[in-house]
Amino acid sequence: MQTSQIDLAAFGPEHLEAAVSLSRQAGWPHRLEDWQMALALSEGTVAIEAGRVVGTVLTTMYEADCATINMVIVDEAMRGRGLGRKLMDAALETAGSRPLRLVATKEGLPLYEKLGFMPTGTVLQHQGIAGEVAALPGTEAATGADIDAITELDRRAFGADRRRLIAYLAKIGEVAVLRRDGRICGFAVLRVFGRGEVIGPVVAGGLDDAKALVAHFIAHRPGRFLRVDTTADTGLAPWLAAQGLAHVGGGIAMAKPVIPRAADPAAATFALVNQALG
Repeated sequence: MQTSQIDLAAFGPEHLEAAVSLSRQAGWPHRLEDWQMALALSEGTVAIEAGRVVGTVLTTMYEADCATINMVIVDEAMRGRGLGRKLMDAALETAGSRPLRLVATKEGLPLYEKLGFMPTGTVLQHQGIAGEVAALPGTEAATGADIDAITELDRRAFGADRRRLIAYLAKIGEVAVLRRDGRICGFAVLRVFGRGEVIGPVVAGGLDDAKALVAHFIAHRPGRFLRVDTTADTGLAPWLAAQGLAHVGGGIAMAKPVIPRAADPAAATFALVNQALG
C-alpha cells in the first residue's frame, strides 16, 4: 500500500485547533487556551499529511539552562511509521546543546530510552473534586513585587531560569507565597486548566510547607475539580488523596543527560512544571 508524504513544519497558531483535536483523541484534557499557553512559551513542530496535522511536539527552552519536551502526540492512525521519532529529532534539534527533560507515558518510554533519556523519578497525577479543608496559617496572595523572589526560588528548585514561565503564570493565574521573617520561602500557582484548575508549580522547603501552600487554594474551592502533579519522593500523595484528589495515573520523569547536582535544602520541588504545560 502506498503511503502519502508527511512533511514537518513549524508549529504556528494556525495549527492550534488541530492540536486540540489530537490531544482529545489521546484522552488529554487540554483546552485551546492550554495549547495557546504552551505554544507561547515554546517552539514546536507539526507533522502534516495531505494538509492535515497528524503529529505535534513542543520544546520549551529555559534560557541556556535546559529545555523540556512536551505535547508529543501522534495521530493514532499514523502510529508505527516512525513519526514519533521524526518529531523527537526535530525537538532535539530545536533544543540544541541544552540538557533535556520530559515526562514519558508508558507508550512513549521505549522511544525516549532509545534516544538516551534516563528515568529520574515517578510523576503522580492527582485530581478530583476537592473536599473541605481549612487554610493553614502563613500563606498569602503574592504581589507584583514578589515575582523576582519567586523566580529566584524557582530557579534554585528547578535548576533553570524559568522567568518567562513564572511571569506568564502570574499574569493568567493566582500565586500564593509563604513568608518567614519577611522572606519568601515557598510559593504555589493556580490556574484554569483542562476540566477545572491545576495547582503547580509548588516549591517549598518541606512537606508541611507544601501542604500549606496547596491548602491555600483548596480551602477556597470545595466541590471544585482540581489537579496537582507531584513526585513519588515528596510524600505529598497520601495527603492529596485525603483531600479528595485521587491518584489517577502519571508518568516517568526523564532527563538527558542526567547530571547529578547537590540538592538545595532550602527549595524542594513539590510539583512539576511539565504538568503546567502538558
